[in-house]
Amino acid sequence: MSISSLGAVGVPTATAPTAGTPAVVPTSHAPDAGTLWRPSAPCSPLTCIDAAGATRALPLAVLRIVAVLSLLIVGLLLIPVGGRIPAGLVRRWSRWIVRAAGVRVRIDGGAASDGGLLLVANHVSWLDIPMLAAIRPARMLAKSEIRDWPVAGWLTASSGALFIDRDRIRALPETVARIAGALRAGEAVTVFPEGSTWCGRAQGHFRRAAFQAALDAGVPVQPVQLRYRFAQGAPTTAAAFVGRDSLLSSVWRVVRARRLVAEAEVMEPITPGSVLDRRSLAEAAEAAALPGRHHAPIPAPQRVVPRPATGGVAQPPVPAPSCEPLTA
Repeated sequence: MSISSLGAVGVPTATAPTAGTPAVVPTSHAPDAGTLWRPSAPCSPLTCIDAAGATRALPLAVLRIVAVLSLLIVGLLLIPVGGRIPAGLVRRWSRWIVRAAGVRVRIDGGAASDGGLLLVANHVSWLDIPMLAAIRPARMLAKSEIRDWPVAGWLTASSGALFIDRDRIRALPETVARIAGALRAGEAVTVFPEGSTWCGRAQGHFRRAAFQAALDAGVPVQPVQLRYRFAQGAPTTAAAFVGRDSLLSSVWRVVRARRLVAEAEVMEPITPGSVLDRRSLAEAAEAAALPGRHHAPIPAPQRVVPRPATGGVAQPPVPAPSCEPLTA
């Protein structure tokens, strides 16, 4: 699930075990419900989201949400003059949003180049958007359905987002042409090529269409690798926004979590001419941006699944389903 990506997520709802019957926990992700045109991740809050660990007091978490909303309102009021706001201020404002949620920000690697640039990253959380804006303010590629959302639709359109209609495959060349036009004009465009949010334990594959725009415009592709962990170093999926998770519940989980760290690693750019076709360009960007290509899998969270009482004997914890990447 994503408010800015190309994909939609369809995950079956979980059902509780009937009294007197053993609990059944699936051993792997459900099959990918997506298609080439509508990519979909099988991640869901039930199977993929870690417990937040140490949590903040309720009043402090509420203050965190108020702080995030206040910064968003400031940004909303400044939309009419957004083009005249220095990029440095936009980057700082984006960092402030993440910090206001109680999340530490760490950005490593070189600075993103000026001029036309296709910024691509793995997609895990709603935090991905301000994290990438903290690296290089850019226009977002968003699904066309967002236009009809209350408030968020107007806000997304006013921010200069480029929209894609996922139900009209014949409109894809027109969308690619609009992206290429923005890139030729010296703008940066942010795309999440996986097409949907993934939990971070598993990843998707990069779709190729947007990379054709970079080839047509002759601009570099800037891969960024996004990761979420606790301050002590343990990776976590607590920040993920997946499946039928609501945005409010995801935000609440983030502001309640203590010592959460958002990391962005700016990888080496892929320069124009170094890759000659969109397939190779997508594969090169995917190898650079997806954490799973370079890091060991995050251990699956341990959850206690309710079971019927059996003579007063305590039941052991049942491990949650594994979130290993699906193979094609």
